[in-house]
Formats: sequence, structure tokens, C-alpha cells
Amino acid sequence: MKAEKPVEWLKNTRGPASCSREKVGEIIPPGISRRTRELHRQLLGYRMSPLKGLDRLSALLGLGNIWVKDESQRLTLNSFKVLGGTFAIYNYLKQRLGIEGEDLPFSELTSPGTARKLGDLTFAAATDGNHGRGVAWAAGRLGRPAVIYVHQETSPSRIRAIEASGARVVVVDGTYDDAVRRIREDALKNDWQIIEDTSWEGYEEIPIWVMQGYTTMFGEIQEQLSAQGFIKPTHIFVQAGVGSLAAATIGYYRGLFGPEAPVSIVTEPDRAAGIFESARIGDGRPHPFGGNLDTIMAGLACGEPNPIAWEILRDCADYFITCPDYVAAKGMRVYGVPMEGDPFIVSGESGAVTLGALMFIMQHPQCGKLKKELNLGPRSQVLLINTEGNTDPFHFRRVVWEGSDPVPFEYRSI
Repeated sequence: MKAEKPVEWLKNTRGPASCSREKVGEIIPPGISRRTRELHRQLLGYRMSPLKGLDRLSALLGLGNIWVKDESQRLTLNSFKVLGGTFAIYNYLKQRLGIEGEDLPFSELTSPGTARKLGDLTFAAATDGNHGRGVAWAAGRLGRPAVIYVHQETSPSRIRAIEASGARVVVVDGTYDDAVRRIREDALKNDWQIIEDTSWEGYEEIPIWVMQGYTTMFGEIQEQLSAQGFIKPTHIFVQAGVGSLAAATIGYYRGLFGPEAPVSIVTEPDRAAGIFESARIGDGRPHPFGGNLDTIMAGLACGEPNPIAWEILRDCADYFITCPDYVAAKGMRVYGVPMEGDPFIVSGESGAVTLGALMFIMQHPQCGKLKKELNLGPRSQVLLINTEGNTDPFHFRRVVWEGSDPVPFEYRSI
């Protein structure tokens, strides 16, 4: 049986002509990263996650530079997700206190006086792991309980990590999307406040805050690139689960640079490709991806796109691609065993798929047309986001130590 191709791709025929800077600004407004960083700097242990250059690998692939924003070193949580959860909770609490237009020190949220004003309050989220852990961590810092719903295939190590942040975990039959539907029902019954990174009718404000929280990363990236003498990336490969990170990334750079924004390539697992499928159907609406979403990229195993994120991706993304699991596995191994002189990076399955995809595009003849379309070459400054570190040790060892999900023979580098 012929192996799955390493990359399936689709050019967005709507963007960038349909990408309105003003519309994007309604969700990712100008200057938002300054506001989010003002909050995140107040978190104990905050520091900028590193931006690492893979100089030797760039030379091997014929690229100018590969830059990796390494979110495996974000606080103690090994993931960028905490940025969205903390900013959303912060804004929700200000709204509940009736001080939306005011700045409130994070420390003030934990004061006895504020606690009395807020009353009983439990936060809830559905997750594949990292988002729920971030919400649980933020709730714990505020002295608030959290209930996190996960689906039945969530690994025990991810569940333990959420519980270690102080949350109660509920395992739900089905997929991530089933966990989202279940928590919507239970939160209404129990008067919990949902902090979710996807939206539905009547629940849009908090997911927008989550997306805005991610922009702390991009403010850091621009500062770090500037220190290296670069204005911006030329290309960004960004992962998509429900699409919130991808939309925040593309929205930030469209808002900052307009038509001169970096070329964006939205990357999904081929077994959980709701964004790609929606773009392929081409009627302008988000569409669910069927099946059991069986992929090693647990953080991207989402079948139903975030409708708010989809609006940005539909109008502003340049390319959509999907990859089988072996592409992510290759990326993990390359990060973990770098070329001499390049930095060592610990990357989980969802964090590494963009590196794997980039390598296949640059090296495999079957991807030659896409490489040409993207105009990837010696002048390219490619940005990747390592969205997670070793958040699931069992599966990490299976891939990195035991070589699971190997590259099929016909797609190996020559």
C-alpha cells in the first residue's frame, strides 16, 4: 500500500485581496501585544521564551534562516497556551468587577477584597492537554478552583499535569469536540465560567481574549528579530487545531505589515484537518472534519474550527497544508538531534510538525511545485513556533527513543 504523501496543499484563492486590515483589527487590534505583555510580565517566573536560529539546517536546506520560537520554555508549563488562558481570565475578572477600562495589577486579583467582590467562581475548560493546563495554572494562581474536561484518548501524563496544577479532571467519551459539547452543558448546570479557545453562538468574547493573549509571543519575536537585524519573517508555518493560534499569528502580522505580511502556511494533521477541509469546500463557512481524529499530534486533534478564527484564516491565510504523523515525528527527531552547531530543542508532536513539513517541502521532489509557489530560498527568513515541549513523555519516548512513525522508504531523504 502506498504511503501517505508528506504534504497535501491548497492555495487560498480568497486571500490576500479579501483580507481587510480593519476587520482583522476588530479581533487582533493594533497594539494588543503591548497590553498582553504588560499582564504577562507580572506573572511569577515570566521571561521571554527564546528565539533560536537553526543556522546549519538552514544552510543544508538552502534557506536564509530558520527561526524557532521555543515555547517549551514558557514559564514551567512547556507550552504557549497559558498566555491565552491568563489574558482571558484577567479580562473576564475585570468585566465581572465592572472595571473593564482600567488597568488592574495581577496581584490585586488575589487580594482578599477582590475575592469577596467576585464571590464563588469556578473556571472550566475542555482541552487536549495544554490549554486546560494553562487555565488550571492561572486559576490556581488566583486561588480559584478549575474543572477541566478531556476526551478519552488523552494520555495519563497530560491528565496528571493538569491535576498537578490543582484542577479536577473529567474524562469524556469521544473526541475533543465531544468534550467541548459536554462542558457547555455541564457549565450551564453548575454555574461554572468557561474559558475556551474556540467559539460558538453567544460565546465569542472570551475566545477572542484567548487569541489576543497569544500575541505576547509575536511582540517578543519582533523584538528578538530586530536584535538580529531583521524586520520580519518572510514565511510563517503555523499549526492549527481549532485555528486560534494560526488566526492570532496571521492577524497580528497582517495588522502590523498589511500586504507586506509574511507568507503564511497553516499546517494541520491529515487526520484532523478541519481548516483544510473548510478551505477545500470553499463556500466561506467552517466545516467539521469527521472521524476519530486519530493523530499523534494531540494538541491539534480538533475536528471543528473556531468560527472566529476561521474568518481570519479564510480571508488572510496564504496556504493550507496537511501532514501525516510521520512528518511530525521526523520534526521531533531533527529538533532533538540537531546538526552540529545548531541548538537542541525539545519538541512535542504538535510542536514539531511545521519543521517536518518545511524539510519535506525543501528536500522532496514531490513537493517541488509547492516550494516554487512559496518562493522559498536563500533569502527566506522562516519562522516556526515550537508550541510545546515534552508534554507527553510516553509518546515522546516512543517517537524519539523507539523510532515510532518512521518516514516511509519512498519519502526518505536521498
